[in-house]
Amino acid sequence: MVNRKLIRPSLSEIQDQMGSRMQRKKPAPPEQTNAENFYYIKQMQSRTPMIVVLDTGETIRGVIEWYDKNCIKVHRSHEPNLLIMKSAVRYMYKQSESKEGSNGDSPEIGNE
Repeated sequence: MVNRKLIRPSLSEIQDQMGSRMQRKKPAPPEQTNAENFYYIKQMQSRTPMIVVLDTGETIRGVIEWYDKNCIKVHRSHEPNLLIMKSAVRYMYKQSESKEGSNGDSPEIGNE
């Protein structure tokens, strides 16, 4: 039988290797990019007609007048203004990007 010697690296060698690996890691991305805030401000300043689609399937047409962390206020010209919780919004887009355009041919829930 042959005597084999077990070779173990010292703890300091392992820490040196781990330390150099951790330094090469990219920093984590920021928690908030402010892209959402920038988008709302841009649409509010230009008074862009928007279509907001809710989780229920309802569509709301109007101009974003105000927003905060949890909700948006939509100004509608011929109907009452609405305060909509952001958690209830499925998505939103500019009215000019819709298939119907701004001619108002598409049915809107609540206008039937």
